[in-house]
Amino acid sequence: MSSLNLKFASEPSSSDLVLEAVATGRKGLESARVLLVDDSVMLRMGLRRSLEEVGLKNIREANNGKEAIEILMREPFDLMLLDMEMPVMSGMEVLEVIRETPYQAWPPVIVISGGAGSSGIDDAVRCIELGAEDYLPKPFNPVLLRARVTTCIDKKRLSDQNAFRMRQLKKQHEQLSQEKQKTEDLLLNILPRKIATRLKEGEASIADACPSVSVLFADMVGFTKMTRTITATALVEMLGDLFSRFDLITERHGLEKIKTIGDCYMLAGGVPEARDDHAEATVLAAQDMCEALKELYERTNGALNMRIGIHSGPVVAGVIGIRKFTYDLWGDTVNVASRMESTGQPGKIHVSSATADLLAGKFELEPRGMIEVKSLGQVETFFVGAKINAMA
Repeated sequence: MSSLNLKFASEPSSSDLVLEAVATGRKGLESARVLLVDDSVMLRMGLRRSLEEVGLKNIREANNGKEAIEILMREPFDLMLLDMEMPVMSGMEVLEVIRETPYQAWPPVIVISGGAGSSGIDDAVRCIELGAEDYLPKPFNPVLLRARVTTCIDKKRLSDQNAFRMRQLKKQHEQLSQEKQKTEDLLLNILPRKIATRLKEGEASIADACPSVSVLFADMVGFTKMTRTITATALVEMLGDLFSRFDLITERHGLEKIKTIGDCYMLAGGVPEARDDHAEATVLAAQDMCEALKELYERTNGALNMRIGIHSGPVVAGVIGIRKFTYDLWGDTVNVASRMESTGQPGKIHVSSATADLLAGKFELEPRGMIEVKSLGQVETFFVGAKINAMA
């Protein structure tokens, strides 16, 4: 095959132009673009007359296959009439180029050849195998030519219209998928994935009894006083940065953020999916939260610190609300965890005896003594130190 130094377009720009033309409602043969490729001026003149009689007006000519390929790379066409025997590049070589570059938008091809007998039949078979729509021998029959040309252009138009519709459907599908993903992402920002899935599946009321979970409260110490000394923007940015780090820590340890209440952050381990190591995972998250606060502690010269309290036990977990869904926890475990925070000390992780029992042998535990807890009376509590196996 003749060697060509051609740069093929990476995207079918000519197809885009044709589809755009179809979309804007171009109709009739008058708008169809035809490329005549033949080295014989006389034959091109005869073909042009026959095509014009059919109603085709937009006809372009090329002297050989190479010139035809270069034209097709720049402009869209609805049909190409292609001679077989030409200098520089034959019709068969043009068809081979078309077959080898399917990503380029090529028009349908009707081959017109002077071959006769078995040789002509072989050429016709080869052309069809290479993708030609039809094969007409010379001298061509004008009536047959008109019929084949009209049918071929109509077929091309239908194909373009179908491709345009498919593109529109694909675009609509992508838009719907994007909107669905946005909705799903928003739902996952509000609810745990498992709970969001249950809601999407039609579950109207979600309320679960969870026999063993760990609840953590982290409250900023000195935050209220700080609100009087810095701007609102700086305050929100500082708290947003810290809580964003807490969100990542919570996710990393497989826990669930429940909510923020002012400058207080609440999370839980073992909900909505149960896990045996919920107390250990919650304490590890608490230690990471203390590390995250260190930078802020230094930046504020010790003016901002944090108390953390944890308690383990049963809770009721569920979704409330009809417009703004909230996944929340209820029960004594939540109240005791809040009390562990409020009676704790800045920079320390304060846990109940129930949580301490689950941490025994895994973390250093410093007895804090007995403290008063509303509705429970005197309870024993502990401060959590380093992880034992981490020191070994």
